[in-house]
Amino acid sequence: MVKYNAYQEMLDVLDDAAEKLGLELSDYTALRHPERELKVAVPVEMDDGTLRVFSGYRVQHSSSRGPCKGGIRFHPGVNIDEVKALAAWMTWKCAVVNIPYGGAKGGIEVEPSELSARELSRLTRRYTAAILPLLGPERDIPAPDINTDARIMGWIMDTYSMFKGYSVPSVVTGKPLEIGGSLGRKEATGRGVSIVADEIAFRAGISMQKARIAVQGFGNVGGTVARIFYEKGYKIVALSDKDSALYNEKGLNIDEIFAYVEVNKTLKGYIGKGVQEITNEELLTLDVDILVPAAIENQITKEIADKVKAKIIVEGANGPTTTEADKILNEKNIIIVPDILANAGGVVVSYFEWVQNLQAIFWDEHEVNTMLKRIMIRSFDEVYDISKSKGFSMRLSAYMVALNRVVMAKKIRGIFP
Repeated sequence: MVKYNAYQEMLDVLDDAAEKLGLELSDYTALRHPERELKVAVPVEMDDGTLRVFSGYRVQHSSSRGPCKGGIRFHPGVNIDEVKALAAWMTWKCAVVNIPYGGAKGGIEVEPSELSARELSRLTRRYTAAILPLLGPERDIPAPDINTDARIMGWIMDTYSMFKGYSVPSVVTGKPLEIGGSLGRKEATGRGVSIVADEIAFRAGISMQKARIAVQGFGNVGGTVARIFYEKGYKIVALSDKDSALYNEKGLNIDEIFAYVEVNKTLKGYIGKGVQEITNEELLTLDVDILVPAAIENQITKEIADKVKAKIIVEGANGPTTTEADKILNEKNIIIVPDILANAGGVVVSYFEWVQNLQAIFWDEHEVNTMLKRIMIRSFDEVYDISKSKGFSMRLSAYMVALNRVVMAKKIRGIFP
């Protein structure tokens, strides 16, 4: 069995996009390598007095178009190749929606549910201190990712500010509102996914009011997508988290499920009228109109792709589809709205938060959501037009838009010295 390497998967698509753009290797070879890779040891005194050392990472892929931007995840599966790939995807994501950032990503190899709040705080603050030389509002701006949230971003902001000697809210996005966070930021990634899902369904001649939708993942992204779709009256027939997957051919009651998860912290054990428990593979291969993989990377593999029946896939997660699977899905004429476009809503509103912090002027939620929608639709249209005019997949078209912008920036700036 060939070991999945997220960074190699990214490079394969990048090379394909470069070829279609007619680029020479020398035009983009620097973009095949991250600018900086930092691995740190993060010692933490546990509540029982023992000492544990965790591995942490921060990778800056490109700063050609502006400060590096990207989330920090706490997950036991974090490794350097994953972080490198996620950093590169952030470069393309920022470029495809044309905001002035480059890509970065960070992570700690840890199961955060096993730590107390005090242990989690010490872990976050020590990690922040370890990567401090890379951070800064004009240099590298973290944000939430898997298993991190506004509270953790607040700790990062406070730690950085303590070293500086004054408050620096613009060093991180996704913070609590009380210390400079933006309205609409928490829901932004899921809201962006819902916007492009509406756009691609319209162009494919699918009525969202009649569509059957499956959402893999019930975290911040999947949960927001499910709630927005449900509030619009769309039918979500399947939903999952890391513990369980639910199916109801007549549609799930999302409000009821949210209430259940609020108490039980999991979908496991939920019993609703007409609801049955299915496997993760069954969810991904259901006969639906729209599938939204919004969990983690490497979910739709070659084996899964052979069985996928969805007409449209909108990638809420980063890298949920392997390169081999992508080829199979394209051969089956399944439309895929790629991650670097579909889930870019989070970084768009992170950009809004950063701008608000720098200017010390804050916007209302309607203004944030209106600007998000405008940028998401504009970016979708640019990618879709290339896809239709050139006959390329949406993924390849998105990479072409993004790569062209980053290559142009590098050419204009030149190579130092």
